[in-house]
Amino acid sequence: MIKIIFCDMDGTLLTSENKLPAGFDEMIAELKRRNIIFAPASGRQFFSLIRSFEKYRDDFLFLAENGTLVIYKDKEIFSSPIGFDAARKVLAVSEDFKNILRVYCGKKDAYLLREQDIPVFQAELEKYYTHNSLVDSFDEIEDIPLKIAFFDVTSNAKKNIYDKLAPFYDSLQVVLSSDKWVDVMSPNINKGEAVKNIQRVMNFKPEECAAFGDYLNDCEMIQAVGYGFAMANAHPDLKKVAKYETLSNDQAGVLVGIRRLLDL
Repeated sequence: MIKIIFCDMDGTLLTSENKLPAGFDEMIAELKRRNIIFAPASGRQFFSLIRSFEKYRDDFLFLAENGTLVIYKDKEIFSSPIGFDAARKVLAVSEDFKNILRVYCGKKDAYLLREQDIPVFQAELEKYYTHNSLVDSFDEIEDIPLKIAFFDVTSNAKKNIYDKLAPFYDSLQVVLSSDKWVDVMSPNINKGEAVKNIQRVMNFKPEECAAFGDYLNDCEMIQAVGYGFAMANAHPDLKKVAKYETLSNDQAGVLVGIRRLLDL
């Protein structure tokens, strides 16, 4: 019996127009009747997830910032900060990255340099980091850092960001979250490790858990559950590790997959 469903947001649950699929509320009502928890699992900050699901704030389990922060019923289940020293080293190395937005993702807020407050980045900030502040220097921030996020407006994040952060591959978790975003986190955390922590804390067995994803940062999450679904539009490498496949995000693939689970 399924007890919890972890679900990525962008490219998975949300359509290409950044909307929830038709029939989502009805499906959530059915999950509630069956005492199945729905858990958005995203690189987005907690505040962004809450804005999307305000009416479900007391129902959903929120796996935010690529697994570095988990909140359930407004209580922190656990967190895995990157640490101040590591965050500063990553930010120092990335000072010369061109046309890249750097975001210091703290527990209380997301921070970007005042000089980076330019229109080309606003749409992405509005989507992923709705709760943000401008600072003159990252050194002045006292908020505990969960991760450092990078955005490439040219959609070539692997070349322009990920590859340049190679010196940190062995000491930190450097994740290509999409063709635009790269996240740098604690070496001991990812969505999959977050799922395992949740399983331990809430006494869920892997076979009682399902997950849906579309990109490389979902691989460990898909492998940590008994029912891992890759979207039809998923990265080929994610499809290789997923046991199941469903329709694309624009075809309400998550809802189709959940119906399959409910019929088991």
